[in-house]
Amino acid sequence: MNKLIWVLIFIISFSKVFAQKLVPKEKSLNKSTVNDTTQVSRNSTSNEGLKDENATIDLYKIISYSRDTTFVDTTLSIKKEYKYNYLRKDNFGLIPFSNIGQSYNSLTYDFLNTNSLPLFAARARHFNYMEIEDVNYYQVPTPLTELMYKTAFEQGQLMDAFFTTNISKQFNFSIAYKGLRSLGKYQHILTSTGNFKFTTNYITKNGRYQARAHIFMQDILNQENGGLTEEGVANFETGNEEFLDRSVFEPNFENAENILRGKRFHLEHQYNIIQRNDSIKNNVLAVGNMVSLEDKFYRYDQTARSDFFGEAFRQTALRDRVTLENFYNRFFVNYKNNVVGDVSFNIDYDNYNYGYNSLVILNGQTISNRLKGSIVNLGGSYINQIGRFKVQGELGINISGEFEGNYLKAQASLKLTEDILALGTFNTSSKAPNYNWLLYQSDYVDYNWDNSNGFNNISTQQLAFELQSQKLANISFDYSTITNYAYFSKDDLGNVKPFQTDATINYLRLKASKELKYGKFALDNTIMYQQVLNGDNILNVPELITRNTLYFSSHLFKKAMFLQTGIVFNYFTEYRMNGYDPLLAEFYVQNDTELGGFPRLDFFVNAKIRQTRIFLKAEHFNSSFTGYNYYSAPNYPFRDFTVRFGLVWNFFL
Repeated sequence: MNKLIWVLIFIISFSKVFAQKLVPKEKSLNKSTVNDTTQVSRNSTSNEGLKDENATIDLYKIISYSRDTTFVDTTLSIKKEYKYNYLRKDNFGLIPFSNIGQSYNSLTYDFLNTNSLPLFAARARHFNYMEIEDVNYYQVPTPLTELMYKTAFEQGQLMDAFFTTNISKQFNFSIAYKGLRSLGKYQHILTSTGNFKFTTNYITKNGRYQARAHIFMQDILNQENGGLTEEGVANFETGNEEFLDRSVFEPNFENAENILRGKRFHLEHQYNIIQRNDSIKNNVLAVGNMVSLEDKFYRYDQTARSDFFGEAFRQTALRDRVTLENFYNRFFVNYKNNVVGDVSFNIDYDNYNYGYNSLVILNGQTISNRLKGSIVNLGGSYINQIGRFKVQGELGINISGEFEGNYLKAQASLKLTEDILALGTFNTSSKAPNYNWLLYQSDYVDYNWDNSNGFNNISTQQLAFELQSQKLANISFDYSTITNYAYFSKDDLGNVKPFQTDATINYLRLKASKELKYGKFALDNTIMYQQVLNGDNILNVPELITRNTLYFSSHLFKKAMFLQTGIVFNYFTEYRMNGYDPLLAEFYVQNDTELGGFPRLDFFVNAKIRQTRIFLKAEHFNSSFTGYNYYSAPNYPFRDFTVRFGLVWNFFL
């Protein structure tokens, strides 16, 4: 946590150095570019907490990767309760492991894809890994700081510090660091993670040239213990009082850890050849470039061989290390017109180098050490708004290189009324399986394979419909078909290996959410039904997932404080939950054990005082009286009852 302390000192110092007078009030944001987050904060656009009454909260703008604009939301709502977690987003459909920052088991899957290249290894470590699409940029009239704190398990804490300011009206930068250290309740499951982010964006006074860039440094370290032994599982489920202190459990091993680390340098800029000069035609012609350099590595260390993974080439000091160097460059042309719409064409160049520094010869077969090459991709996008009707789409196809791939996404939306929005989406894609399905090397004998010439592209098609309405409900439906689905599972000898099926999997999901209010009480409901129609035992999901929150809201102390308190109920039906492999940091399909079917009840008390939101929660308070059958994965128990608290503090200078 020393890094975080220095970042906090740096942020506070910058807050004082860059304190400045507010710029004149600007026009409100275009409603067509504001998402649901903004709708919450629009109800509270007062100047509470601001240092100058000339500024309103809607001037503190957040600009996403796709250039949708929202503004800083300092309200307290039930949505903030759902997002007050390690990922800082609603984790409905995920179940966390016992220690914060370990991993999440997925209860549902979205096969929407707009990527034509494989992904890196250790996907169980990527829940907290920020991709290019996750980075926001900012535009603020005065310096803005946000500090987030939350207690962890046993020793440690979670802190997220953020600062942004505009040096001039044209130039903004931000700096942020999220750090976590948590010992955990069980033996040898410590987590230690750090995410450092620097962003900047610039636009000339005449608006012709604009640029934005970011630097991201990330490291995610986890000690691994292989979960409980079979004897430990029996003692856990019986509720044996001798084992209520979870630290007395003996795990499968206590001498391993893995780490995912990455650094990325990203720049995108464009120049308007034809500038907007006619409010009727609104012609804009721009050329631009996007360039990104990212290095990632995943490493598994173990001081001595464990029977858990079988035979090994060495008995001590085992170390598996795989790297990916990726250089991405895009050139694009963009044309906008009130009649034609927004049209873009792009050509992309990807240079990748994935692999290891050694060759493996196993049973007379040579396991190669590198997948490297270059991909050229052609693509484009289109957006047009005609009254209440909006169409948009994007496509891409690899025209050269070792990996074939393509994708197409088309979406249409219609504003039926001021409250009802209907959307329809079609997506089709074809891409190679992830790198670690194609090639993997390890000091453990059974964790070596080369499928670079044996696996086919994964093909997916998804048809989705969505209805958004505050008065009625939010309802979504999607139907996916997947061909050549790739997955990890155990072979006949009990070793985790990559597999690919030639069967076609059909998978549907139906989700509905609605909040019912009566006076100061409210009941917020989110329910998902899902079914695998073909492909059972390959893609396993619970049939039903639900989250229901009954809560009370009120202003207190002459409106000096806003209070929300209530109970959150989470539940999913029993199913063959995926197992977790700590060496690969991947989840694998298993069909021997059904888990789930246990309720999770959380009691929370949240309060807002000026720009500070305070959170207190008794998590899983029913754990001791509804049965010790709760798991995040086979042999990995879910969290016991615990009380955690923290806060989010915004201040404006």
